Amino acid sequence: MKISDFILPFVIGGILFYGMIKEVDIYSVFVEGAFDGAKSAVKILPYIIAIIFAVNLFIQSGAEEFIVKIIQPITTFIGFPAELLSLIIVKPLSGGASYGVIQTILENHGADSYIGRSAAVLMGSAETIFYTAAVYFGAVGITNSRYTIKVGLMSHVASIIAALVVCKYMF
Repeated sequence: MKISDFILPFVIGGILFYGMIKEVDIYSVFVEGAFDGAKSAVKILPYIIAIIFAVNLFIQSGAEEFIVKIIQPITTFIGFPAELLSLIIVKPLSGGASYGVIQTILENHGADSYIGRSAAVLMGSAETIFYTAAVYFGAVGITNSRYTIKVGLMSHVASIIAALVVCKYMF
């Protein structure tokens, strides 16, 4: 056994022990927290359904493929691997869909190729911007996202550039 096998039970036990010392009704507090969590889940469910619908519509309609075909000549000209375009377009929309894209990339090019490594770094360094914004802003009722999407997309571009540069010079 490793020490990591004991971390979670130790943390949970520590919380329970601390609650007992402070004379907290642990079960009642747990049930209350679970109830609040269920209310939050019900509150954000419409936002999750809406973003999943929008992402599936975007991909199934062929819009993603159309955008890739338009951008591909430009990216090929500057030396950017066209195989990564689908991942770059889908990742800000959906983590699940981007897992499917990266699986295809890794099956076609291998995990040790420049494209495979770049895809893996992109997958780990980019965020599902639109999904996260929709769910979190929807949960707290924010309707004006102000600069969130713009800054999120700027960070996405930065992660793309960083992933390609790092993978080119490190591998």
